[in-house]
Amino acid sequence: MNMKTALEWKRYYSTSEFKDNYIYEGDDLGVQCTTEGTVFRLWSPPAGRVTLNLYREGSGDDPFQSVSMKKENKGVWSWKCREELHGVYYDYMLEIDGKNVRSADPYAKACGMNGERSMAVNLRRTDPEGWDEDRSPEEAGERIIYELHVKEFSWDRSGGFPEKYRGKYKAFTCADTTLNNDGIHPTGIPYLQELGVTHVQIMPSYDYGSVDEAGEDTEFNWGYDPVNYNVPEGSYSMDPAHGEVRIREMKEMIQSLHSRGFGVIMDVVYNHTYSLDSWFQRTVPWYFYRVFDDGRISNGSACGNDVASEREMCAKFILDSVLYWTEEYHIDGFRFDLMGLLDVELMNRIRRELDRRYGKGVKLLFGEPWAADETAMEGEAIPALKENIRLLDENVGIFCDDTRDAIKGSALKTKLPGFINGADGLEEKILQSAGAWCMEDRDNAGKSEIQAKAPSQIITYVSAHDNQTLWDKLEETAPGEDLMRLNRMAAALYMTCQGTLFLLSGEEFARTKGGHDNSFNAPISLNRLDWKKAWKERPLVEYYKGLIALRSRLPGLYDKSAEASSRIFGVRKEGGVVCYMCDNRAAGVDTRWKTLLIIYNSKKRPEKISLPGTGWELLCNAQSSELWKEKITVSGSAVAEPQSVLILGCLRDALGETELGRRKAV
Repeated sequence: MNMKTALEWKRYYSTSEFKDNYIYEGDDLGVQCTTEGTVFRLWSPPAGRVTLNLYREGSGDDPFQSVSMKKENKGVWSWKCREELHGVYYDYMLEIDGKNVRSADPYAKACGMNGERSMAVNLRRTDPEGWDEDRSPEEAGERIIYELHVKEFSWDRSGGFPEKYRGKYKAFTCADTTLNNDGIHPTGIPYLQELGVTHVQIMPSYDYGSVDEAGEDTEFNWGYDPVNYNVPEGSYSMDPAHGEVRIREMKEMIQSLHSRGFGVIMDVVYNHTYSLDSWFQRTVPWYFYRVFDDGRISNGSACGNDVASEREMCAKFILDSVLYWTEEYHIDGFRFDLMGLLDVELMNRIRRELDRRYGKGVKLLFGEPWAADETAMEGEAIPALKENIRLLDENVGIFCDDTRDAIKGSALKTKLPGFINGADGLEEKILQSAGAWCMEDRDNAGKSEIQAKAPSQIITYVSAHDNQTLWDKLEETAPGEDLMRLNRMAAALYMTCQGTLFLLSGEEFARTKGGHDNSFNAPISLNRLDWKKAWKERPLVEYYKGLIALRSRLPGLYDKSAEASSRIFGVRKEGGVVCYMCDNRAAGVDTRWKTLLIIYNSKKRPEKISLPGTGWELLCNAQSSELWKEKITVSGSAVAEPQSVLILGCLRDALGETELGRRKAV
């Protein structure tokens, strides 16, 4: 019998006959396992027969029971029993187009080693003690996101983590780690508490395929290779062979982070799967993947496949998955990998549903507004690319590569500098970055640039796991210069922009990967956080720490409303210098400084700025970001040192109500 081609399947799924008869709206796919019984449900419209196989173990041995599933409406197959089958493993044998295909469950919430078999789980049995009382921390002021990889966080021996916890979820439950266990220099969680970041973004921690869970602990990958979307990764677990353990340990990690004041953001990869030979493909061939009209497999991800987010059941899967992580694991936000491969309607739909359940903008939602290549998106779906930012909800954010590249130079062209390290003509882009790309382009030079609705749409950053670290980029583009000075300037510049702030773990202590710009599968020895370096470079850490603490006192900068950019006035731009003032008043916020003056000086000579009125205080300069604590007054003029950021604040009555009163307080 001839099997259908990918294009034939695509045409079939596009018919009204398929859409009218097989779009399932229930929220019960997968397994529901309770003390009252267990129900299995699988969506597979093309299947002629489905057999459920039950196993005692997650790998090896033959099934102890095989049962024929019942065909329901809308392409759903089901089987139920009165037993609580918690801890029982399973897979399916499907007959499709006359061929038998074995598959795990795409909707699984637990699995065995390497995700080859799914596992029935009573999720209440996986809850740590006190889980019902677990809550996200109260938020006040600004959100500052710190990107972490589970294994990188605790792998370095100098971090002082228990040996058995190194590289595991459990390392996040350690509340008092210090450098080489010296009891003096905090590492891990207490270090992050001192630094002052508010959210920890965990790199992929769903079950992924690029690391053998039964292999050596030294195996490493970033994890952008989804296998089971709704199951935690087993290589971070103390016992990956037993499916319930990884669930409990991931919950313990989140519970620990919440209890210590951190929100938890999950890095999700719904745009492609580890392999085309996925559970999606085995249960519903070619439904969940894009194919061009000439039969070519879409590969906008550069990973071999693109998930068809615009199809009803695929969109439903992604939405349901996001909601599952928020409900079952108490996740506080999501970072979408290659969000440009997903469609605008889906992202807005996710935003609406999160807002309905948790409150407007409470759960963070943002992603990469790009794709690696062309994708075969169907119908009238619009990709969630940077150019379509104004079609996205104001609380769907994007990583702003325009700001990143303007500050330090192109991430893709490693030798190309930016504003801080010698490039000319970037003053307007730096000003636009300060206003989170919400202002009118004053030079009319940015017609092709983004135009955000509000700063809530902009993730402002200079380094992430992709591409070179900030330090490595500076080393390559500014040899022989004072790199610490440039690093401090980069930090102070992006931390005075109105978008949401994001930084790569270790950026604050000059993290290096030896120039490596794509360390996704490089040795853990290269990728791990070097806790000795975190203390060796303590002056730089203190500079970041001061900036973060200052940021929370500057509502003019952390305002995320559509009116935020109107706070910026008194702009001055010339070669190598950008200077502006910012209305820092905010209703209900008792801030010391009514007006801010911010000067970015990338020149190699000082820049003198005249100060209007009186009552100015020095908040931050090239050496210290904690001058705001000392109430140092400045009058007449101020000098921005070479290659630095100077921040000044004016007291409430310093400019007088007649001058500042022309500006509306937000």
